Amino acid sequence: MLPVVALVGRPNVGKSTLFNVLTRSRDALVHDLPGVTRDRHYGVCRLGATPFVVVDTGGFIENAEGLDSQTARQAQFAIDEADVVLFTVDARDGVLPTDRAILDRLRRSGKPMLLVVNKVDGLDENAVLAEFSALGIADTFLTSAAHSRGVTPLLATVQSLLPKVDADALAEGADDGIRVAIVGRPNAGKSTLVNRLLGEERVIASDVPGTTRDSIRIALERDGRRYTLIDTAGIRRRARIEDALEKFSVIKSLQSVEAAHVTVLMLDAREGVSEQDATLIGHVLESGRALVVAVNKWDGLDKYQREQCMTSLARKLDFAAWARQVYISALHGSGIAELMKAVNRAYASANHVFTSSELTRAVEQAYQAYQPPLVRGHTPKLKYAHPGGTNPPTIVIHGARTKHIAEGYRRYLENFFRKRYRLEGTPIQIVFRDGENPYAGKRNELTEGQQRRRTRMIRNAKRGKR
Repeated sequence: MLPVVALVGRPNVGKSTLFNVLTRSRDALVHDLPGVTRDRHYGVCRLGATPFVVVDTGGFIENAEGLDSQTARQAQFAIDEADVVLFTVDARDGVLPTDRAILDRLRRSGKPMLLVVNKVDGLDENAVLAEFSALGIADTFLTSAAHSRGVTPLLATVQSLLPKVDADALAEGADDGIRVAIVGRPNAGKSTLVNRLLGEERVIASDVPGTTRDSIRIALERDGRRYTLIDTAGIRRRARIEDALEKFSVIKSLQSVEAAHVTVLMLDAREGVSEQDATLIGHVLESGRALVVAVNKWDGLDKYQREQCMTSLARKLDFAAWARQVYISALHGSGIAELMKAVNRAYASANHVFTSSELTRAVEQAYQAYQPPLVRGHTPKLKYAHPGGTNPPTIVIHGARTKHIAEGYRRYLENFFRKRYRLEGTPIQIVFRDGENPYAGKRNELTEGQQRRRTRMIRNAKRGKR
């Protein structure tokens, strides 16, 4: 495994900004509001000779309770697994009692530690060093993460403290497996599902809606297959989103759908399918991603409620009937194995590889079984087909007068291909292409003999009228 470097400190000292600088990404959500980061956020820094894993953590708060105490617990997990700890402080705030409390915790861990004094822009560096020398840390670095200032010497020292890495570890992360985005409304059980799959308290799960604010990527290996789980923030209706932070969280959640191979939509079985859930499915369809519907909290329903829920799902999700519906309990673990099987089937279907010959034969059979409606008195012709890509499977069909083919016939072809190739859990895109007319825009020039015959024919026609 790659060595691990943890970023630890109070809230709003710039840990997430430094994380983005080290990983050359914008994965961590950055905002002036303290306490934005709650879960552990992992990324890989490849700026130096030896790559290493960077862990962004939530801020430690004195006498923390509720979600703050769970955030501090996640930060402690990061300290325990780290090879080097970057203790990050705010130069503008100076040394606070909370900083000393965090320092005592870090010293008890016995991990190698560097002091990162952030936000030094416009300050007297000698005065800053004099103030923070009271902490007694020899390796102190003055940085401005927002402007990437002071990061180079910090990286050089971090590299010198890292353990040696073998070749296998250097290649780690090249294949992140099946990327699975878990989306849904707030408090649907997304974080609980992630923790159940991992078998540990990896992300904070709480009854308070909106606990998860950022999109967290977590590696998982299950039954010999590799996955990357993406836990996302709950998405509410646009009218209910008030602050800018929640808007950024929603944007990152929707971006996670774009980056995933398979999207798992979490539904609360007690609430059924809402308008917001249907909107989320619509976004997944527009993105062309495979879809699995996980109906959570199934264990809390009696027989009648389950029948009513299944009837409602069949009616409201008719436009995405190809998506597998799995009934689970993320809290107790029932249905998890079936959910992962559905994810694997959806991924395999989304990446199914066709050949041009088999697609052409399939189009011929579909055309013979049911021809498209007439277009201005003529029947559209479907000549041949070829693959146009995967995830989602794209089929390009060439023919004549295909621009006016009805949407119902497109759905017929989609269902035909889905049944023929047993494609489950993935949308299918069908693209029609009209053959070009080689004589379009060209004038038919008559030869000299044709012109004489045309003149003679016109003269004879005039004589006949007399």
